[in-house]
Parts: sequence; C-alpha cells; structure tokens
Amino acid sequence: MLSNCEAATPRAAARSGGGSGFVPSRGVVILFAVACGTAVANVYFAQPLLVTVGHDLAMSPALVGSVVTLTHVGYGLGLFFLVPLGDVADRRRLIVAQLLLLVVALAAVATARTAAILLVGMAGMGLLAVVTQTLVAFAASLAPPARRGRVVGLVTSGVVVGILLARTASGLMADLAGWRSVYLASAVLTALLALVLHRVLPRHTGVPPTSLRYGQLLRSTITLFARERLLRLRALLGLLIFAAFSTLWSSIALPLSEPPFSLSHTAIGALGLVGAVGALAATMAGRLNDRGLSQRTTGTALALLAASWLPLAFTRSSLWALVVGVILLDLAVQAVHVTNQTLIYALHPDAGSRLIGGYMVFYSIGSATGAIAATSLYTAAGWGAVCALGAAISCLAFALWALTPHSIPDTTRATD
Repeated sequence: MLSNCEAATPRAAARSGGGSGFVPSRGVVILFAVACGTAVANVYFAQPLLVTVGHDLAMSPALVGSVVTLTHVGYGLGLFFLVPLGDVADRRRLIVAQLLLLVVALAAVATARTAAILLVGMAGMGLLAVVTQTLVAFAASLAPPARRGRVVGLVTSGVVVGILLARTASGLMADLAGWRSVYLASAVLTALLALVLHRVLPRHTGVPPTSLRYGQLLRSTITLFARERLLRLRALLGLLIFAAFSTLWSSIALPLSEPPFSLSHTAIGALGLVGAVGALAATMAGRLNDRGLSQRTTGTALALLAASWLPLAFTRSSLWALVVGVILLDLAVQAVHVTNQTLIYALHPDAGSRLIGGYMVFYSIGSATGAIAATSLYTAAGWGAVCALGAAISCLAFALWALTPHSIPDTTRATD
C-alpha cells in the first residue's frame, strides 16, 4: 500500500480530519481523476451515436431521443439516492461495487438486441455513473485541508476531460469498429479500474460514517440545504454556470454543421479537445482556493464567463473566435465548479457525499435547462439569440456573486 501513497504523520492525519494514516500521493489522485473521467464519459458517449443506434435497432426518432433523456434521468436519480450512501457505507467498497455494476450495465448496452434492453441499460448506466461524485467526495476526505483544493481540482480535471472528450472518442471508435465497441471498451476499462481501486484505496478513513438510516440520510440532505446559506449560494451558482456551459455545448453543432463551415461530426467532436483546456483551470482554481482566494477566484472566473460570449457571438464568421470563446468559457466554468466543491465539502466533512451529491443535482438541473433552452432558441431565432441567452445567464451568475461579497471572505490561508 505504501508504494501507492504517502504514509501520513500523526500531525498530517490530524489535519486531514482523522487518523486513517493515508495521504494520497499525486499518482493516487491522478487515478481518482482517470476513474472519474471514465465513469462520467459514459453519460455522453451516446450523443454522436444516436442515428447509428436508431438504425441498428429499428428505433423511431422519438425513441432514439429518449436514450439521452433516460441516461440523464438515471444520473439525476443517482445523485440524490446513491451518492449520499458514501456517508454511511465504506466508500472503498461502495465505489468498487458501483463500478462493477456499471460494467454490467455497459455490457447490457453493448449487447442489446432490442430497444427495451438498450433503454434499460442506458438508464442503469446513468444511475451508476454517479460513482464519479462518490470518488470526488472520497478524494476530498483523504486530502489534508491545506491541499484539499488542489486535490479536488486535479480530480475534477478528470471529470472535465471525460465530459468533453467522450463525444470525440465515441465518434472515432464507432467509425472504426461500430457503436457497440464504445461500450465494450468502456466496460473493460471500468472493470480494470475497479480492480486497481480495490487494491489501492484505503480500507478505513479518518471520518467515521454516520449512523443515520437511509431515509434519514436523504432527509438530512434537504436539511443541509435549509441550514447552510453557503451551500444554497454555491448550488445556485453551480446551476447557472452549467446552464451557460450547456447552452454552448448542446447547440454548437448546429451552426457548425451548416454553411459556411458544414463541418463533419468528427470535426465538430474534435472541438472537445479545445474545451479540455478547461481542465487546467480546475487545478489552478484548487491551488488558489488553498491560498484562501475563493471569493476572488469566483468573481474573476464569472467575469470571464460573461466575456466569453463576445467572441462566441462571432462563431459564424470566425472559427478562431469560437476557439477563444470556448477556452474562456471552459476555464471559467471549471474554476467556479472546483471552488464550489471545495468550499461546500469543508462545511461538514462527515456529510461530504450528501453535500457533493446535493450540489450536483443543481448541476444537472442547470445542464438540462441550458440544453433545452438553447436548442429551442436556435430553431426560433438563430445563433445570436443563443449567445444572448448564454451571456444573460453568465451576467446573472456574476450579479449573484457581486451581491454576496462577504459570504466567503478571502484569507491568507484556507482553513477547514
């Protein structure tokens, strides 16, 4: 075990909130990031494959559209009903069990011969992909407070890369070996990660699990929101930034697939490579948070988010403007997201899974709202209206931050 982690001194263990004796090395944190990226990518693999899957299984257009819907519904349910289990169960066992069940769901999707089996498999896959948030909470619990922001930032960078590259990877693999190969490859990788995590993760952590029953556990998630103003504020910011994020990424394929560009699906998917630069912001934001600069980091990032829509508005006349806008938007969103997660976990480390899971429910609401609004608005009024919507959402987020300047005071060093 020591080959995979650094043994903690008593002082380090005390700072981390318990006496687990396990402080994750950079290699272990990277493993967390890889596992998070792999799990969350499953939610987005289907988007460029819908037409092919529909033809293969003789599905109607309406039924094909429900593939993505059911996956996200499953993910939303998992955030509320599964992620809080990390506060009452052994997180190592919970993570490994969810990954193995995810393998079963992926195998069901990959071998589906009927639409019914495919849809059930997709819903189950979305439900179990929330292991990503259990991993984030576990990584935060293992990190000493002085390093927590950096650890959460690095793990979140894996989530960013997984989301943005999922469409690119699935499109390329489907072209080479068919759409089923995407899910078979993911099943194999997920099984390997389950084995490695089973061997590497500590059996016990310093924060003892709560003794709440399952019903009490779910109710306590709602109670935490009622009691903690910072949690409500950061959840609302999360909803807004991911509504802006989804406004761009759910609709950008529409103008790019039309003249004057008429880009292929593969070329549009490759735009995710540009967006992956946002992973850098996750790490930088974590370091700034560890220095006690959470409030300034949030304000700067939200200003960049609002500014990003100016170059994005010129997408139809310049791909370079699009690239600049994508980089600014993704940097901003990930910086705020990492800061949010780091701050809310510190409120109650013993309720970390509930806090992260509850926060991510707002992420899902924002993502879904942005996607529906952007695609509908594009059809009705074009790309300019979509950019106006994104800018309005971003400015609203900045105004919310500006009106609560003393909610998270900057200090010379982060405290727990």
